Amino acid sequence: MASGKFTQKLTLYYLWYTLLFLVFLITLAILEKEGVPRTWIGYLFMFATIVIYAGIGLVSRTSDIAEYYVAGRRVPAVFNGMATAADWLSAASFLSLAGGLFLQGFDGLAYIIGWTGGFCLVAMLIAPYIRKFGQYTIADFLGTRFAGPQNNNLVRILAVSATVFISFIYVVAQIYGVGLITSRFTGVDFSVGIFLGLASILVCSFLGGMRAITWTQVAQYIIIIVAFMIPVSWLSLKHADNPVPQISYGEFLKELVNKEQEFAHSDKEQQVRTIYRQRADVLQRQIEQLPASWLAGRDELQRRLDELKSGNGSLIEIKNASKNLARYPKSETEARQQWQDARNALLSKSQAGYAQYTPYAAKDQKESDSKRNNFMALVLCLMMGTAALPHVLTRYYTTPSVTEARDSVFWSLFFIMLLYITIPALAILVKFDIYTSLVGSEFSKLPSWVTYWANIDKLNPLVSIIDVNRDGIVQLAEIVMDGDIIVLATPEIAGLPYVVSALVAAGGLAAALSTADGLLLTISNSLSHDIYYKIVDPSASTQKRVTMSKLILLVVALIAAYVASLKPADILSLVGAAFSVAASTLFPALVLGIFWKRANYQGAVAGMIAGFSLCIFYMIYTHPLFGGNPALQWGNIASISAGIFGVPFGILTMIIVSLCTPAPDRQTTDLVDHIRCP
Repeated sequence: MASGKFTQKLTLYYLWYTLLFLVFLITLAILEKEGVPRTWIGYLFMFATIVIYAGIGLVSRTSDIAEYYVAGRRVPAVFNGMATAADWLSAASFLSLAGGLFLQGFDGLAYIIGWTGGFCLVAMLIAPYIRKFGQYTIADFLGTRFAGPQNNNLVRILAVSATVFISFIYVVAQIYGVGLITSRFTGVDFSVGIFLGLASILVCSFLGGMRAITWTQVAQYIIIIVAFMIPVSWLSLKHADNPVPQISYGEFLKELVNKEQEFAHSDKEQQVRTIYRQRADVLQRQIEQLPASWLAGRDELQRRLDELKSGNGSLIEIKNASKNLARYPKSETEARQQWQDARNALLSKSQAGYAQYTPYAAKDQKESDSKRNNFMALVLCLMMGTAALPHVLTRYYTTPSVTEARDSVFWSLFFIMLLYITIPALAILVKFDIYTSLVGSEFSKLPSWVTYWANIDKLNPLVSIIDVNRDGIVQLAEIVMDGDIIVLATPEIAGLPYVVSALVAAGGLAAALSTADGLLLTISNSLSHDIYYKIVDPSASTQKRVTMSKLILLVVALIAAYVASLKPADILSLVGAAFSVAASTLFPALVLGIFWKRANYQGAVAGMIAGFSLCIFYMIYTHPLFGGNPALQWGNIASISAGIFGVPFGILTMIIVSLCTPAPDRQTTDLVDHIRCP
């Protein structure tokens, strides 16, 4: 009865919150119509949402150990599902998935299928059992299940190390996204934007731990779903006279295919692609003439700069010449890499491409088979990685019972599905809008959103539309768009008021903040509970443990913010690979630890180390970022899917080592029986 009243009270609170948020949105729309500057609209939106999150954090502050670590284990299944969905729907899901589908077509579905399928694995294989275990962290479960002789803590330490490694890479990406969105929509410096967002994160996670984060994430989910649905529903109404995009977008697929075939055979398009091929040939000659071509290019830029300085060159000309010299490759090796990348990009633009809506479309059967294998490998890695992500699994410790843990996985999938089945609709509708309103238009009449997004980053433009063949008409091959702006630019592409653009930015900010909250708490709780309390000071009081968690959280947050402020593109590119690391390191130990009593301490240690080592080795061996060679890939499997090798190797190693060493003691097998009972 008490649980039912608590659920009713929460429902009432969040209904009022949703209503007030919609009133706030309408009020801002009226203010915009009355002439309030866009900058102020952006400031009001960002400020108001961050104040809401901070307010929930302040109200939910606590020092109680169960409340701080697992929200008192009293979060109803529906609300835990919403919180988990917000925790999961990171900046990557909110901003990048639609962009991936826009650019890659069918191939981009691997992320949606893999991440959704991962929650099916969570429901069937893991969530109910770790809830029955009933402690605080994933490392706690693995450390207890594989305690080993004299309660050895090696498995616990390995699990904590994996948790910190995976979560830190992920949290840097979220904080980077916070800085990006805040700086673009308020005009503040990127680094300032990061630390403004960090303040909101800390107020929630520092003061109230899991309790504050849970209720904040429910509020953030509401903003995320409203922000995503409004612009895509408007686009659907605009093009199909139907406000339900999930139903309407299918009718545009055939039209898009016809338009792409029409563009591919257009004389003007062929002209543009021919120019791209010619430019690629020039770069190829430069590569063949290294190092002479690199030296000649550098000398020419230096000579041009000297002429401007000694002659009548304007300050702008001198500044641009200095920038060109500064951006020129510093060595022959760097020149070769840059020119090869540029040549490959030009060659890619020079080809008409394949129908993006056909599965595994390629020039021949061999390439099609390779694309299919990579698609399936990526899906499997994302599924197993999702099922092993510590910050997601920890959420299922917060429910009142095992049954509610199962139910909350269903609700998690439901609330994630609302967004995921809408993402393909947004990608298709935006593409249709661009094909019909932008392609074939005059360069002198480009819409304002093109100029706005092109000027945000002039070194690496997010939108680039250049009249390559100088005919004054926009061709498809002349349009280059960064996938990450598709969602943020959708309101402007659809012709919606600026207040909707600010709403979408607030949704992206909510997605990044909610995931960052969960990740930072997962790192700090693992270090404070599994290392400090379980190993360093087992006699620590509950107050001391919570204080230690808060201090660690503060330190980790500041380090992550500093790393994000450096704009670490290399780290961000590894976020997808973090799923392979999670799958290879934690998935075998979690699944075998629950379903195979014979799995023991020695097997777990060997399996975790083996899976992690093979996964990292394959990435280093085949990823150009680490000096690897993609030509050395096994079966042409991309390095991001290294988990397809790491997981079976980890499982096989764990089984063999477990069978070759003593069986677990009676206490351990009783624990397995206990968690396996309904």
